[in-house]
Order: sequence, then structure tokens, then C-alpha cells
Amino acid sequence: MVKMRSLSKRQDGTALDRVRDWTRARFALAEDATIMVSEVTCTVPGCPPVETHMVFWTELGRHHFKIFKPLADVAEDDLPPAFMKNALVALEGIDCDCC
Repeated sequence: MVKMRSLSKRQDGTALDRVRDWTRARFALAEDATIMVSEVTCTVPGCPPVETHMVFWTELGRHHFKIFKPLADVAEDDLPPAFMKNALVALEGIDCDCC
């Protein structure tokens, strides 16, 4: 089971902004591009207990990736390299919970 984790605004607001800004810069996204960052807990065996999910949209569609650590622990180097931007597109009809 996967659940959204409740974040303290004071504690994680800065982390949310920091990761969102890194994502925007890394993938050369427009200033008005929608970028969703969320921290998720998982109780499924083998699943990391806490992971950070990023989602953004471009003309190619929805892009997504996960980092297998809490939001507050995410570092800029944890994001995928810019050249992988097109590989992060979520293909229609393919449900991939792994990444």
C-alpha cells in the first residue's frame, strides 16, 4: 500500500521548493511549467519506506521519476541527468509503478 506522507510546512516547504527548482533547472522547464513533488510512504515488502516522486509536463506529455529517499534528504545529484528527459515520459497505456 502506498500513502502520501503528511509534510510539515515549516520543515519541508524549503525542501519542496529546492527540489522543484532543481527539477526546473535540470530539465530546462519553463518558469510557468507545472512540477509536482510529493513524498510517499510504502508498506509493500521490498518497497523503500519513504520515496520522493517528481512529475512534470512538456509538449511530449507527462514525465516522472522517483528518488528512493525522503524529500528532506534529496540532493541535486539524485536527479536524473538532463539527457534522460525524454526517457522519463510516461507512455500511454503502460502502467509502471517501479519508477
